[in-house]
Amino acid sequence: LALDNIIGNDHRMQKIYELVEAVAPSRTTVLMSGESGTGKSLIAHAIHLRSPRKDKPYIELSCGSIPETLLESELFGHVKGAFTGAHADKVGRFLAANGGTIFLDEINSASPGMQLKLLRVLQERKFEPVGSTQTVEVDVRVVLASNQPLEHLVAQGTFRQDLYYRINVVKIELPPLRDRVSDIPLLAEHFLVKHAAELGKQIVAFTPEATAALCRYAYPGNVRELQNAIERAAVLCKGQVIQVDDLPPTIAGGGERDAMVGKTCPVASNSLDEETTPWVPMSLDEAMKVPERRILLKALKANDWNRQKTADQLGINRTTLYKKMKALGLEAREIAQAVSEPQT
Repeated sequence: LALDNIIGNDHRMQKIYELVEAVAPSRTTVLMSGESGTGKSLIAHAIHLRSPRKDKPYIELSCGSIPETLLESELFGHVKGAFTGAHADKVGRFLAANGGTIFLDEINSASPGMQLKLLRVLQERKFEPVGSTQTVEVDVRVVLASNQPLEHLVAQGTFRQDLYYRINVVKIELPPLRDRVSDIPLLAEHFLVKHAAELGKQIVAFTPEATAALCRYAYPGNVRELQNAIERAAVLCKGQVIQVDDLPPTIAGGGERDAMVGKTCPVASNSLDEETTPWVPMSLDEAMKVPERRILLKALKANDWNRQKTADQLGINRTTLYKKMKALGLEAREIAQAVSEPQT
């Protein structure tokens, strides 16, 4: 089971995919938790794309990136003259998302006063722009995320208990990448295809040493950090294979490895020597996906991601190819576009 451009065969990710499919058709509020870089934004967007609101606006806002003095205006808008610098009316994010979905990240950073305003709009689906007495009604599906455990903040008295109970309807917990070791080679290959295409380079694999180093690292920055590491390696790579020295020193040199002691790297579909790649226990079905994914990826790249041509060469119909691509995490549209676009 795969989900749009979200890569992961780990059993925890599979359960998340199932939960997204189940909750998306409703208007139920969803609360996500997880460390920074674990993919909360991707999950929120996937929920929107699978909902009846998919053709309506999708708005994202990180509450932690907006100064407290401006957050209310950013969310609810303001009228001209509401405060110094308010030279014209402004539409807030909630109204901009009317009919669609709004994703509020880092909700844990909202002040108690802002939490109260959010509670009202969640309960009553109405608000007043800053400086206005006119009530505005909205129809918005709300998805929220926190990079800190909200239950701890409630216990500390820094997060409203009533708001917590209101938003904690369906909770999705995203695991850190260090707990998804079996997904690291898949993610690394995914990012390698993307960045090699963007750079116009023919980089096709990682050495076993590079793969092992990637799997040993603990990734405090999670998937975002892994992507940055692969982009760096692709830029520095002088041949067709990523060497361990192409990786950031923290990864190549063994930084942050204590948390990974005792964990091994699974069979990697982009390893040059599969006989020497360490094995991690997995079902036969999962193991068989490794060569199948490699074959499909090779055929797609050879055909400039032309699905019909690829399906014809493999002796399968296009629908079967599409289903296999989706199941193996190979339906990334931007990768296909990047690979098929001529390099200048």
